Amino acid sequence: MILRLYNTFSKKVEEFEPLKPGKVKLYSCGPTVYSHAHIGNFRSFLVADILKRFLEFKGFAVTHIMNITDVGHLLDDADEGADKLEEAARRQKKDPLEIAGMYTDSFMASSKLLNIKPANHYPKATEHIDDMIKMVETLVEKGFGYIVGGNVYYDVTKFADYGKLSGNTLDDLNAGARIEVNEEKKNPQDFALWKHDPRHIQQWDSPWGRGFPGWHIECSAMSTKYLGPQFDLHTGGEDNIFPHHECEIAQTEGATGKKWVNYWVHTRFLLVDGEKMSKSKGNLYTIPELIEKGFKKNAIRYALISSHYRQNYNFTFDGLKAAEQAIDKINQCVFTLGEIAKIQNDQAVSDGVKSLIDKSLAAFDEALCDDLNISKALGAVFDFIREANKLEDVSPSEAAALIGAIEKIDSVLGVIEKSSDDVPDEIIKLAAERKQAKLDKNWQRADEIRDEVTAKGFVIEDMPGHEYRIKRKEG
Repeated sequence: MILRLYNTFSKKVEEFEPLKPGKVKLYSCGPTVYSHAHIGNFRSFLVADILKRFLEFKGFAVTHIMNITDVGHLLDDADEGADKLEEAARRQKKDPLEIAGMYTDSFMASSKLLNIKPANHYPKATEHIDDMIKMVETLVEKGFGYIVGGNVYYDVTKFADYGKLSGNTLDDLNAGARIEVNEEKKNPQDFALWKHDPRHIQQWDSPWGRGFPGWHIECSAMSTKYLGPQFDLHTGGEDNIFPHHECEIAQTEGATGKKWVNYWVHTRFLLVDGEKMSKSKGNLYTIPELIEKGFKKNAIRYALISSHYRQNYNFTFDGLKAAEQAIDKINQCVFTLGEIAKIQNDQAVSDGVKSLIDKSLAAFDEALCDDLNISKALGAVFDFIREANKLEDVSPSEAAALIGAIEKIDSVLGVIEKSSDDVPDEIIKLAAERKQAKLDKNWQRADEIRDEVTAKGFVIEDMPGHEYRIKRKEG
């Protein structure tokens, strides 16, 4: 099956064809590290993760870059207001880089909790100022950029395709522009490539004096540095479409003279209990906060990936509970098959089991090839689990083959938790003692052992038939 994706630029679903056969270059807009990333942010990052995992599932070698914005993202998209990161630094009375480091670590930790595969590189804006200055110089030389005092602006009228991604036209944008327009700009929609502001804490030398980069130039400079002047896929949230991604296209194609990105994939907003997320409503949940409420990290991941990326997803605690139940069904099947697979046996896999595996993997592949139709893909997964559970007299070889198929599917979904391979002997003995206590109906002793194991950083998870598995405690 050929992967087909909705391309925001063309406004239609297209067959995906990489620039180089077998290889995919992917860029994702990453976090602005002025606060903890919340579930709305992570929905977009998880879509990028599923897309990358599925491309790898189909045999592509993926090079993935995700930026870290640690300077230049102002409160107002029209180049006005305070820098989000510096505002956080002033509020918390810390150095901006200290703030950036703290929230970058927070982002990485939550990404790990959600089993997001690391990007090949996470370039930081502050570490690529020279690359940004060079691109701005190129834009000025080519007539796209103009200098006013210590500021450099991009002249949007010089780029014929400005507005093609978002569907905005300059006439419409100018008609809706605010009354107070920056008089330095030739056109109301011109945007900053380099900013001069003595109040800004982070400053660098440039040909135009001390200043700092505009937000949009960061992604243009860093993506081309690591992926070249042309690459396959660019992902982000729908709020990035305009002005951020529109401006990225104008900058990069203005500088290089080449078509920059072939496919644009944008994720719709996440709602919480049917409402937009906001600090005032107290629904800007972070991943650690949800884990503290007792939800499992793989259930959070499952819930956030379970809706099509081009539909708004309504996040609820009931949805999280349903996600936990769904994962339990998969885990129970894997556990049962795993017990059978432990038995030594060289018996061949039957044609019936082979057919079930082939049919299920094909259905999963077909669903995700249809613009990442995750609902249909999950339907195929649970059809497979149901049919696998119905099988009788499964041989160890067949059990191993069925587990292999589930693991191949999970290489995309990333929701099955693996039991720890490094469980200490002490914990193993306690778990065995707890099993015996339960068989003896000594519930008090079983509870005491469970609490002791939990205190030591592990969890005993009960499975059907008095069996269990041991995992490291989350968080």
